[in-house]
Amino acid sequence: MSGDVTPNRIIQTGFRFLASKALFAAVELGVFTELAEEPLTREALEERLDLHPRASADFLDALVALGFLERDDGLYRNAPDADLYLDQNKETYVGDALALGNNRMYPAWMNLADAVRTGEPQVDLDDDDEYFNALYEADERLERFASSMTGFSLAVATVIAETFEWEEYETVCDLGTAEGQVPVTIAEKNPHIEATAFDLPKLEPISMEFIAERGMDDRVSFHGGNFLEDPLPEHDVFILGRIIHDWGLSGKKEILERAYEALPEGGVLLVYGTMIDNERRENEMGLLVSLNTLVETADGFDYTPQECETWLREVGFSKTEVRDLPTPETMVVATK
Repeated sequence: MSGDVTPNRIIQTGFRFLASKALFAAVELGVFTELAEEPLTREALEERLDLHPRASADFLDALVALGFLERDDGLYRNAPDADLYLDQNKETYVGDALALGNNRMYPAWMNLADAVRTGEPQVDLDDDDEYFNALYEADERLERFASSMTGFSLAVATVIAETFEWEEYETVCDLGTAEGQVPVTIAEKNPHIEATAFDLPKLEPISMEFIAERGMDDRVSFHGGNFLEDPLPEHDVFILGRIIHDWGLSGKKEILERAYEALPEGGVLLVYGTMIDNERRENEMGLLVSLNTLVETADGFDYTPQECETWLREVGFSKTEVRDLPTPETMVVATK
């Protein structure tokens, strides 16, 4: 070693996946849902979750060390964030997002080096339409995918619902809504708003069930369609959240242009996602998510706020504004 330079950061980064896999396994095994009922001993968890005695102590204590569990006098309990977001019986559950990471993203990332060499996705898809067709072809897979999108949207939906100037508008349509977390949250927190959840028709029963369970079916409706092919229903505000990064440049611009054409004068498009910082130096999450679009889509990529503003102005928007959100996402507000 030379001076103060050590390999510690390199080793820690290289083996960060160990913590991810421990968390993924805990979600898969139902640890947090079980402990949401009551604190339990290691032996009780072994019995209820069918854990092997050789593994249980290290596994559970690793979750303690990672901060997801707490242990006092031999009893394990959930940490506050794990209890709120990883109990499958709560509306705030984000475990399906982690399951997507474990079951779909992690295997694809095993071949990241091949993707970097070839520029090709690693999930046996020919184009971006096939990417979504594969996700939507089986009912159970579709339900899990839609639920995982709710997990990803939970925090940002609340921020947008509480901080955007909704008092100036009456209607909003979330394009590519999945279950409908974003329009439901906006409508819940803004009683004058009429909201639409827009996605492919196969999502309708899943979305309508979600909307009804939240008690919002009187002000949130579902509109089935393909936003690249079908007419978009006119609304004051359209939202594209974590959507356009799945397409190449021409696809991105086409989606933005179709939203522009459907808006009235003075209407607004909100585009949000894990955008890369303009200097492409600091936003680790944005750059890694862009690599995920490399391994999972035919020509998708993430982008900077500056690039997004340029495309929005090219399709006709007269005004754009970048807003940093207290979440991993950045939002660009575009006015027609």
